[in-house]
Amino acid sequence: MTRIPTLIVLTLVLMANAGLGGCATAPDNGKVTILGSWSGAEKERFDGALAAFTKLTGIQVEYIGTAAVGQVLESEVQKGTPPDIAVLPSPGDLARYRAELTPLDDIVGDSWTTDYSPQWQQLAKAGMDKLYAVPVQANVKGLVWFNTKRPPRPRPNTFQDLMTLSTALAAAGESPWCMGVSAQSTSGWPGTDWIEDVLLHQSGVDVYQKWVAGRLPWTSPQVRQAWTTWGAVVTTPGHVRGGPKAVLLTEFGDAAQPMFGDRPGCMMEHQASFIPGFYAGHKSKPRRGTDIDFFLLPPFEDAHAASRAVSADLAGVFKNTPQARALIRFLVSEQAQREWVAANAYSASTAVRPAEYGDQIAQRIAAELTGPAPLCFDASDLMPTAMRGAFYRAVLEYLSDPSRLDTLLQHLDKIRGELPTEQWLTVACG
Repeated sequence: MTRIPTLIVLTLVLMANAGLGGCATAPDNGKVTILGSWSGAEKERFDGALAAFTKLTGIQVEYIGTAAVGQVLESEVQKGTPPDIAVLPSPGDLARYRAELTPLDDIVGDSWTTDYSPQWQQLAKAGMDKLYAVPVQANVKGLVWFNTKRPPRPRPNTFQDLMTLSTALAAAGESPWCMGVSAQSTSGWPGTDWIEDVLLHQSGVDVYQKWVAGRLPWTSPQVRQAWTTWGAVVTTPGHVRGGPKAVLLTEFGDAAQPMFGDRPGCMMEHQASFIPGFYAGHKSKPRRGTDIDFFLLPPFEDAHAASRAVSADLAGVFKNTPQARALIRFLVSEQAQREWVAANAYSASTAVRPAEYGDQIAQRIAAELTGPAPLCFDASDLMPTAMRGAFYRAVLEYLSDPSRLDTLLQHLDKIRGELPTEQWLTVACG
């Protein structure tokens, strides 16, 4: 059932309190600024949601988009001129900016408590005593994508099955894996996704949360095993298209292009649920649900299979204005979330049911986001900025010289030990 009438009433109350009276669609109800990193198709999706908000409330929205959102936000906060709302670069920035952010517990309204599962409500708090940001859109990590015309056979049921399949494909002269870790200012993150996903499934939620919270050394057997497991994929000759050096230089959005050629250059890619948006820009223009499909990264033999790694774009309020409060309420509402879904994004809201998504692939992804399986935030997204950046760089250095793994892990642990406790978030999983 839609809750927009309630949203309208709440918005009018907010505007009245600020002297912004008039009907909900009046053109003079003020303005709100929002900083985010979206561009291209993602920005177009967000523009659709913002247009609906302006039509509903009469509040104009100025969206400031930049790929350097972290640097811009830091600069503006230091100058005392932050945007009204920022879509944070990562959940880890909640700890960094908690003194500047407005608690949202009494602002978000009924939509938050009725349309979002208890575990998403817990994930958004990330162990803090108050709610400082809410998910605008979400994605599932740890998916293995493939071309439906050349599906992996037999379908692997365990991680060992997946490695056996990789070996068989390589022996037949085919590169099992497409992979690229280049990503402008954040190169390395696709490699961290692999390591995080492996650690979660090898060692379980408790170990994962200790690591994310800075309480498990990088030199621990569990973390080292996750690195070497990924290393067995990326450094084994013939298993990754072009080898480790090519992985270093390949843009992550282009890595799977050879998967859709007449003679495929690679067969599978480990990536998040947003990657089909990049596939759509390839020359062959593969379509989700027709040309591409996925399976979840298979479990290891000794359980921990149920957990899923997820990511989310979280919006927080830096200027507590009536317009900012109204927009935050709207962003978690059923209407705003439907705008996202209509534009091929994914929602954490249970008000948007999986059956409402446009194809079976999207429906399966939506079911993972809103279903009962334990969800854990992407680990590096939750880590302090310095730790996250060092993790990215360590992936790049490992690809350049895998023999340096122990040195890299010792360096990462040194950084971990130097970071103050208050910079770490304590709850990674719902």
